[in-house]
Amino acid sequence: MTSPELALTARLNTSAADARRGVVRLHPEALAALGLREWDGIAVIGARRTAAVVARAPIGTPTGTALLDDVTLSNAGLREDARVVLSPVTVYGARAVTVTGSALAVQSISETTLRQALLGKVLGVGDTVSLLPRDLGPGTSTAGATASLARTFGVAWTSELLTITAVDPAGPVSVQPNSAVGWDRGTGAAVAGAAPTPAAARPSSPAPAPRPAPPAVADLVGVGVSAGKLTEWLALALDEPELLATLGASPRLGVLITGPAGVGKATLARAVLAGRTVTELDGPGIGALDSATRLQRVTDAVAQLAGNGGVLLVTDIDALLPADPEPVSTLILDELRRAVESPGAAFVATTAHPDALDTRVRGQDLCDRELTLALPDGAGRRALLEHLLNKVPTADLSLNEIASRAPGFVAADLAALVREAALRAASRASSTGEKPALRQDDLLGALEVIRPLSRSGTEELSVGSVTLDDVGDMIETKQALTEAVLWPLQHPDSFARLGVDPPRGVLLYGPPGCGKTFLVRALASSGQLSVHAVKGAELMDKWVGASEKAVRELFQRARDSAPSLIFLDEVDALAPRRGQSSDSGVSDRVVAALLTELDGIEPLRDVVVLGATNRPDLIDPALLRPGRLERLVFVPPPDAEARKAILRTAGRPVPLAADVDLDALAVDLDGYSAADCAALLREAALAAMRRSVDAADVTVADIAAARDTVRPSLDPEQVAHLQAYADRR
Repeated sequence: MTSPELALTARLNTSAADARRGVVRLHPEALAALGLREWDGIAVIGARRTAAVVARAPIGTPTGTALLDDVTLSNAGLREDARVVLSPVTVYGARAVTVTGSALAVQSISETTLRQALLGKVLGVGDTVSLLPRDLGPGTSTAGATASLARTFGVAWTSELLTITAVDPAGPVSVQPNSAVGWDRGTGAAVAGAAPTPAAARPSSPAPAPRPAPPAVADLVGVGVSAGKLTEWLALALDEPELLATLGASPRLGVLITGPAGVGKATLARAVLAGRTVTELDGPGIGALDSATRLQRVTDAVAQLAGNGGVLLVTDIDALLPADPEPVSTLILDELRRAVESPGAAFVATTAHPDALDTRVRGQDLCDRELTLALPDGAGRRALLEHLLNKVPTADLSLNEIASRAPGFVAADLAALVREAALRAASRASSTGEKPALRQDDLLGALEVIRPLSRSGTEELSVGSVTLDDVGDMIETKQALTEAVLWPLQHPDSFARLGVDPPRGVLLYGPPGCGKTFLVRALASSGQLSVHAVKGAELMDKWVGASEKAVRELFQRARDSAPSLIFLDEVDALAPRRGQSSDSGVSDRVVAALLTELDGIEPLRDVVVLGATNRPDLIDPALLRPGRLERLVFVPPPDAEARKAILRTAGRPVPLAADVDLDALAVDLDGYSAADCAALLREAALAAMRRSVDAADVTVADIAAARDTVRPSLDPEQVAHLQAYADRR
């Protein structure tokens, strides 16, 4: 029996959630015509044949359109708007898959992590795949994969592409938890779970590709002060040791450079060390070796310094010396201390995860000095973009807009952003024959795809394009939020001039459905903030210390992606009154962790905490004191004027009949929340469809029918209680 086929129009899927994940999205009618269910395998036939995973397309996608990500388009040899043939395909679970990639990927990424990143993807020989986990549909549990990739491979893991060189069995296969996945190193399939080849029988590895020359120190953007400090320390320790000896100080030097992933720690070190004798060790690469080989590699590097002097540079040292030390760690530390004590030698290390590093590395006998590189601010991001685009043909770019819309982006993220924009510009030039040039739309489109490293593996609130100006009424509420959240980030000089600290946090409270979360989205969009959203109960864990760790990591992610907003939804579940819970003290410890993060020793810079609740009386009072969630903002139920604005906004896409008077309807909806008003129009549209599937508009009768179904959800007693609470404040 011949499999059904459909010829559709291929379009590029611009959703960041699907980017480079090997997913084809189709209209439900197209899925039914092919006899496929969501997450089945599908053959994609263009200039070449490939396979992918199929899923439902978003509402509004035309029936004759297939949405493909850029990697799937490339695998099928297609351009956007070309005709693509789709048909069902039998996909087998892979017994073995072999891939090839860059030398850095092969050396850095373990085969276990590689299998996790490819889990659930459908692929065949010759296909290109990304390391971005599928993370969609069943069978794609990739816990730890993204964190491991960011830690071991570094800044470029989200844009790294691999090629499939062999699969077993032949044909399209799906990577399963028991599949053997490994690197093709030119000596046959090296797969996870296979017996290791004895060291004597292994052929020597090919020489690594030469590293490009480091940039000049003058070309480094935003790290001039740190570069000056490191240059001065090296000059004193290596060039003028007798001066230090005269003053009774040892010329020894050990420096630890910390900062978020991709901020440029290794680049800074290489630029400053240019012209000196440098022995460099890659922490993840050596950390993946067996203990004896690890120690030998470090010993050999230290021996080179002992005779010739110079600098030992270890990048991502946390992978070599993790916080949970192994027996060999003590021996490696002894060798590193020997390097520091060698005449004319110095030691420099980098890490993006200082909390995951063996604490002995930061001892006075090894790394007695530390440099911390911060995330670039808006001006720094603009300067980095100018540097990256210095020799690129451009047309009418507004880099201020791009920089303001990229909070949390580091140098590596901006480089990936420019690469993605260049791909779009090249595709346009190739299809139209026009002169290649980078446009504003290319960079804006790339912003929808590139996810900054500081937010890898985290959940974020969908912000969208709605700003506070689009929020109807709520004048006092919007003004209070602007003063408490946006002013400290937009006008820090004014606070410094007046000698006051900006508010640390804000509590939004009001009845359910009155737009608290909507206000947060609008606020984040207005201030171009990265939002780290979490519901109160999500941080609760029965294991001792796990909840407190989750709180610390949440705040650290926010610091790493500043300016940012931490949104604690249902904060009453996260921080109830202490001593009144029966959860073995978990809630009390979480409240203590929150208080420590809000006004502890490590300050919150360019980070605002915003909580939301409809039960403010249940929150621990200590959290509402000055310096914590000190500004309490009441979000009242919408009055008639607010309901008019809500109905106009919600009714904008709805074809309303001429006899529908939204202003009169708003006056008659006393007791309806913002969510109720939007639900009323949705139900009215469904009532119109029940009346006639071909209905062209929504009539007064449809709205009347909807009112029989959608009832007001506001509880008068709860509203009165919250209003009384607001009056007492």
